[in-house]
Amino acid sequence: MRNVNLSGLRSHNTARVLGLLRAAGGDGVSRLELAERTGLTPQAVSKIAARLREEGLVAGAGRGPATGGKPRTLLRLVPDAAHAVGLHLDRDRLTAVLVDLAGVTVAVRTGPLDLGAGPAHVVAVAAAEVAALRGAGTLMGVGAAMPGPLDHVAGVPHRVTGFPAWDGFPLRDALRDALPAASRDASEEAVEGVAGGGAGAVAGGGAPPVVVDKDTNAAALALALREPGGSSFAYVHAGTGLGAGLVLGGAVYRGARTGAGEFGHQTVQLDGAPCGCGGRGCLEALCLAAVARGDLDGAARVLGVGVANLAGLLDIDRVLLGGRVVAKAPERFVRGVGAALAERARRTGGPEVPAALTRGTPHLVAEGAAQLVLAPVFGR
Repeated sequence: MRNVNLSGLRSHNTARVLGLLRAAGGDGVSRLELAERTGLTPQAVSKIAARLREEGLVAGAGRGPATGGKPRTLLRLVPDAAHAVGLHLDRDRLTAVLVDLAGVTVAVRTGPLDLGAGPAHVVAVAAAEVAALRGAGTLMGVGAAMPGPLDHVAGVPHRVTGFPAWDGFPLRDALRDALPAASRDASEEAVEGVAGGGAGAVAGGGAPPVVVDKDTNAAALALALREPGGSSFAYVHAGTGLGAGLVLGGAVYRGARTGAGEFGHQTVQLDGAPCGCGGRGCLEALCLAAVARGDLDGAARVLGVGVANLAGLLDIDRVLLGGRVVAKAPERFVRGVGAALAERARRTGGPEVPAALTRGTPHLVAEGAAQLVLAPVFGR
């Protein structure tokens, strides 16, 4: 398979064209319509389309209906021309997915993982999963999502609760360096700024980009891509830890230091039980303690307190719940969180913020990790 010259995909105009081609699906779209919808000249669209066809990312899709003249040639995206790998590095499990250009997951691998075994071990396991998934195809990049807090721009975790060895480890660079040599020929130059950090976000000429983000942010990105632009919501994840991914005005909000959404470590009981983060009475400690003793209704009430606080602070449109803990008793958690949100609305006189479950894939975080690579290519 041809290598994809990712340096040619960096331009804003190319991303706009690719986004429209992706949205059109197999039916395709004409060059004239692409020009009309992007505001570009037909000549500019033709140049972009020619380059994309040369790279193998775009192909002909027949001819459209005649509209008073010669039928227009249609173009379509070639979904299997390239892929991205998404990795969810959870505390006790690794999920790896292979996602095509249309955003469809075409392969999934899962297995046990011990985040406490140390960064070197985890990086080796993750690189092996990438090699197993990609085969001989073109790899556009690898997205890796793990518990926070972390620096998204630098690709460096901070003090992950219970795993001090990860603090300051250069995960993005280490994973890029560990990828098999066959993965490294996917481009002449990596996508500039794919992590949102400018030219310094990706290093190593010839290596495919590796992007690192929090698990909750990756999930929030995957959910945001399904939504109309401008929506604001919180994805609240209850699994081996608690966290939140924030989407404000249609975009994932990470904060100036990429530390937004550390939802689980808000103090809700001053004299509460110690938490692994070093604090006391943290929402995460109280919620997971209730889960451990089998009190799922109690866990849902505790989670609801934190969610109601979050809704009040951010004035979001709705809350989406996910993660392994929620999956154990989804109705209980929706009911418990919904009750807390309804109580807050009664106290304030404001509108009630709805709570609902995330729908669809069980691999939301891993698929969102793949979209850390793919979404910017399509202008998202």
